[in-house]
Amino acid sequence: MSNNQKIVLIGAGSLQFGLGTLGNILESKVLEGSTICLHDINAENLALTYKVCQLAINNRKLDFTLEHTTNRPEALKNANFIINAIEIPPRFKLLDMDYRVPQEFGCKQIAGECGGPGALFHSLRVIPPILDICEDVQKICPNAYFINFSNPLSHICLAIKRKYPSLKLVGLCHEFQHFIVLISKMLGTPLSNLEITGYGLNHFGNLIDIKYIDSGIDAYPEVRNTGPEFLRKLVAYDGFQLIAFLLETYGYCPYTTDTHYGEFLPWAWEYADIPAARHFQRTYEEYLNFGLKKIKRLIERGKGDMFVKPDEERAISIIDGIITNSNYIESSVNIPNDSIITNLSKDAVVECPAIINKDGIKGIKLGEYPRGIAALLRTQYSVQDLVVEAILKKSKEIALQALLADPVVETYWQAEHILNEMLRIEAEYFQIELE
Repeated sequence: MSNNQKIVLIGAGSLQFGLGTLGNILESKVLEGSTICLHDINAENLALTYKVCQLAINNRKLDFTLEHTTNRPEALKNANFIINAIEIPPRFKLLDMDYRVPQEFGCKQIAGECGGPGALFHSLRVIPPILDICEDVQKICPNAYFINFSNPLSHICLAIKRKYPSLKLVGLCHEFQHFIVLISKMLGTPLSNLEITGYGLNHFGNLIDIKYIDSGIDAYPEVRNTGPEFLRKLVAYDGFQLIAFLLETYGYCPYTTDTHYGEFLPWAWEYADIPAARHFQRTYEEYLNFGLKKIKRLIERGKGDMFVKPDEERAISIIDGIITNSNYIESSVNIPNDSIITNLSKDAVVECPAIINKDGIKGIKLGEYPRGIAALLRTQYSVQDLVVEAILKKSKEIALQALLADPVVETYWQAEHILNEMLRIEAEYFQIELE
């Protein structure tokens, strides 16, 4: 594979995604000489991202060709790697509706982005346009890798896998990388001295092994002993009360926050830090809006290129690893199960560590998952299975069955009223109509 690659960023009109991903690309020696194509359906936002990214390339005198277009087939022509991060606007208004409307019918979901009833409607909005993108990929650049950041990630990846099984697919999320920093603080040792592995479903995964590298000693007994108190006292970007309870109850530590993990559990409301979860949702939107305004002001003054800088996302590291045949281990990817977790459906999309080389992304097999938590994962896979089938078959009946299978939904009345109301008030944001 030549180093002169074409990398396409879909959803590049989002400055947060576009500038961070460009920052990672521009730091890559492996990708020097490559073409970067920015694509978005919002021409105004896309032009803004292009302007600031081209300024960064020019000022740093880098060897990259930058393109931008609202024409998707043009963007995908000769693509080697496609990085997708689209959302249906207005993002936060819709996510708030996904959260609040089910609550009006008594549903106690913690959030509504990737689990619970909210995930069904999030999926209904975002999966059809992503499948349209994948259809173009199959026609125009069938050998390209499709890297997805959009949520609900598990549902999206499962839908792509089902409809386009030959597509080279990986889903990425930064939750694992964010959480293991807390484990380092919990144990009072540098992260470089810890070997940590995590497996599960996206936003619903657990740390399976934690070892000290210098001594080879299993660190999990210490995590089980001190972790719950550490997590309950933790003041961070979200709540960790539920995570502490799960560590105590199951003996394994989730690697995300109350907001994410709690979406999947009907009893999470009893133990999660609900005020912290809601504060996280509000402040995240405020943080992004503040950052966007700041970037736009600096762009107007000709200084916006300072925001084209690397972030913690891992797409470019994976691309580099494939091109160079590096055989390095990427700590957390989302790929088809293929017996990576043996007591979970082979059809599921699982989050796991993987080896990256010229052959692509090969998940590292775990074997059997801890049984108590595996039971929770199997339930969630069953819900995801029904959500995806409802979308692929455009079936309102299957959508209702997905809600009835969801453990967060308590009654048939609740499921029926949530479905009808959400289909009514979000109708303009769905590209398909359920029959």
